[in-house]
Amino acid sequence: MAKKKVAAKKSAKKATKKVAKKATKKVAKKATKKVAKKATKKVAKKVAKKATKKVAKKATKKAAKKATKKVAKKATKKVAKKATKKVAKKAT
Repeated sequence: MAKKKVAAKKSAKKATKKVAKKATKKVAKKATKKVAKKATKKVAKKVAKKATKKVAKKATKKAAKKATKKVAKKATKKVAKKATKKVAKKAT
């Protein structure tokens, strides 16, 4: 009987260890997920802010360049049209 009891205790220990491991893993996963979510949100916000600032700067520079090019093209076209019209009128 004593041997059986010891064996039962050992198997019980093993079983509880396994269950405990699984349980802790699950709990740990959930906990880490929550913590990770919060952490990532904070970090993401900070990183995003910095990144957006940098990207925004670069983007605005590029956009400004493109915009000015486009605007310049349109403007020159309009000006050219008006000028040609005026010149044409004067010439006629």
